[in-house]
Amino acid sequence: MNRMQELVELLNRYAYHYYTLDDPLVSDREYDVLYDELQKLERETGTVLPDSPTLRVGGTILSRFEPYTHVARLYSMDKAQSYDALREWDERTRRAVDQFREDGVDLPPLTYALEYKFDGLTVNLTYENGLLTQAATRGNGITGEAILPQVRTIASVPLSIPFKGRMEVQGEGLMPLSALEAYNRTADEPLKNARNAAAGALRNLDPAVTAARHLSIFCYNVGFIEGASFADQRDMLGFLRDNRLPVCDYLRICHSIESVIEEIENIKDKRAGLDFLTDGMTIKVTDLRTRELLGYTARFPRWAVAYKFEAEEMTTTLLSVTWQVGRTGKLTPVAELEPVELSGATVRRATLNNYADIQRKGVAIGATVWLRRSNEVIPEITGTVDDGAAVRPIEKPTVCPVCGSPLEEEGAHLFCPNVAACPPQVVSRLTHFAARDAMDLEGFSEKTAEAFADKLGVNDAADLYAVTREQLLSLEGFGEKKADAYLSVLHGKKQPELSRFLFALGIRGVGIKTARDLESVFPSLDDIKNASREAILSVSGIGPVVADAIAGFFASEAGQSLLARLHAAGIEPRAAEKRTDSAASGKKFVLTGTLPNLSRKEASDLIVAAGGIVAGSVGKAVDYVVAGEAAGSKLTKAQSLGIPILSEDDLLKLLEEKA
Repeated sequence: MNRMQELVELLNRYAYHYYTLDDPLVSDREYDVLYDELQKLERETGTVLPDSPTLRVGGTILSRFEPYTHVARLYSMDKAQSYDALREWDERTRRAVDQFREDGVDLPPLTYALEYKFDGLTVNLTYENGLLTQAATRGNGITGEAILPQVRTIASVPLSIPFKGRMEVQGEGLMPLSALEAYNRTADEPLKNARNAAAGALRNLDPAVTAARHLSIFCYNVGFIEGASFADQRDMLGFLRDNRLPVCDYLRICHSIESVIEEIENIKDKRAGLDFLTDGMTIKVTDLRTRELLGYTARFPRWAVAYKFEAEEMTTTLLSVTWQVGRTGKLTPVAELEPVELSGATVRRATLNNYADIQRKGVAIGATVWLRRSNEVIPEITGTVDDGAAVRPIEKPTVCPVCGSPLEEEGAHLFCPNVAACPPQVVSRLTHFAARDAMDLEGFSEKTAEAFADKLGVNDAADLYAVTREQLLSLEGFGEKKADAYLSVLHGKKQPELSRFLFALGIRGVGIKTARDLESVFPSLDDIKNASREAILSVSGIGPVVADAIAGFFASEAGQSLLARLHAAGIEPRAAEKRTDSAASGKKFVLTGTLPNLSRKEASDLIVAAGGIVAGSVGKAVDYVVAGEAAGSKLTKAQSLGIPILSEDDLLKLLEEKA
């Protein structure tokens, strides 16, 4: 029993570091060995400790949910649909607080705690003597449904905590968007959206179903507690963190309603990068003594209000599907929709990834479909509504919709093999070659590429350098001044940085970051040409598929011909000049959150130019983490590892320092 208790404590500590702090202490194999030992001891003794991690896998299917009466009532929150409504709530709150002060109550200055309004299912956790003894849905606020077996499957919910008093903690059960995406890749019946997926999992009588969805949770309130008290919201959240309960990193303390509104405006554009759904922001009086005095209405706390964002999900009718041909020849189905207002925009089209995606989601012409839109990204169809509408199946194309070539299948995708003469492929490759991150040919647009391909017979990047002034003047919209300006740009950029040139070639899977990673290992074009597949595969971040694509391009007759013709046209890629005297030279940086002035790309370019390395994940080998607004788990992990945290200003100063 002593060994079992030791294993339970050890495994729970490892799980906390892995799931909540994103800071693994041991390898998966080491964890599994200890877990297997615990399972063996449990079988031998016939005993399972109440906080054993083996309880997380899901057990006996329930016949029904038992009712559970909360110790303290769970209130819903009043909602504000506009900034004017927020200002009215602020005025009411300030009048009440001013009256308390006039009556002689000593209260701190009024401030508001701003947090995400999570879009999942409210869960009430009960801890007694340090153990999780119950979990329940909110229900009507007084009585909910007991869902302890389901909640135990959430890896980030601690089964035991240091605090030994009795308490109830409210949180929101969520399905991370990354978990939803991973689940739907293999699911026979894909889940329509993360909110319904979380709610359905937590209210499923089979805990194994809950476990399969890999839910997460954010705790945000202590509704009842014996043996402890808190001064304000920060104090309360700090207590939750100290007890290993997962708390969202985001919290802003605002001193006026106008600063609340300003922060909401900032968040609106940043929340698309979050791995969970949020449908608004909660605004709470920070001080708990003030909350106590303000009290409650019959339904809501007077000390809090929720601001709702415009809807990011909606249903509409699928009218038809068109198939677009991209730069690599891949066909992408695009849904044409009955126009619908979503997130402040009129949506008429949505993406469908491939034909397998269409089949998995049950999408058909005439069907009512669910749309999800994040920021300015084209909306995605996440599923269909079974409302009995008359539908007809979407046919799988067999030939290219543009050039008529028979299509080829690669995995889940369809490709047009007519690389040299399929018009959309030619235009996309030319546009990509001229793009800002590639050869940076200012003024060369998609419309220009279409004219070059259609009127001048330009089929690839090398053909661009054979276009004459007389040919340009024959095109509509090209006068003498524009023709001369274009030729000046074209022939003035014949020594691109090697990484830009590699990106411009349009090799499948080679984005600008992969191109830079290649350049850091192979400093010349000849080095990359002569590199073996194994050598390419050794470059950090490059996997077998991309390595095959790179090696295949340089070995192919078409690739060699294109490079030879570009060389004949005077194109001589050069390794980017990198400083070696900078304090950033050779240092590894990770960027997280939104910086006040620099975009992620601009910051990366500055770091690379100074000789630094930009990494994607935080680990012990990282020298600095550059953190902006809404920085998440990367910042938390960096802090736990003691990695220096830089602001944008700190970064710029470091880049100017000498080594």
